[in-house]
Amino acid sequence: MTPTGQPVGDDPAGGRPTFDQVLASRRMCRDFLSDELPDDLLDRVLRAAFRGPSAGNAAALELVVLTGGDTAGYWDTTLDASRRASFPWPGLLCAPVLVLPYVAPARYVERYAEADKAASGLGERLEDWPVPYWWVDGGAGVMALLLAAEAEGLGALFFGQFAHEPAVAARLGVPADRRSLGTVALGVPAGERRGSVSSRRARPEATSLIHRGGWGTGD
Repeated sequence: MTPTGQPVGDDPAGGRPTFDQVLASRRMCRDFLSDELPDDLLDRVLRAAFRGPSAGNAAALELVVLTGGDTAGYWDTTLDASRRASFPWPGLLCAPVLVLPYVAPARYVERYAEADKAASGLGERLEDWPVPYWWVDGGAGVMALLLAAEAEGLGALFFGQFAHEPAVAARLGVPADRRSLGTVALGVPAGERRGSVSSRRARPEATSLIHRGGWGTGD
């Protein structure tokens, strides 16, 4: 919930935000209150991640969820004390929930080795996949989670682990065959969502990115 107790776009008369409202209002949040999230609210947001597409229904997305003191261990691993004094987003460290989505690429190979998928030729090696669908499906799951958070009036930030991925995985006991998509911080926004430098870059008009009937040259 937001500080006002209303999900984004919520109608005081009892209506829920429309999909267009949720999509239009979604922004990355880097400043959180430390208030804990109710279990039922967090569960609804987490479950949304599993409503995205999954090639062959491989079900290769899993979530590690950190709350309470466990979040401090994450930051100890990824943001050492020497960097914290100059860290531009101190409110990010107040987020009460960190969600780490992991995918299991090998599950796609295993699934496509089964009889109904064997003809695809994708059931032997990861290298045979021209498009690594574990990233595609995992990214769709993360987006579903971000939209669910927005619909509930929560702030959310998706960010990469990059060079810290092995250390984070080791700290959390993540199996060696899993790969991280990044980390999602969740919580109640602490006031206005101050954007990053990147967020201030103008987005191109969608009409310039949509090619109807083929790529073409256009005007």
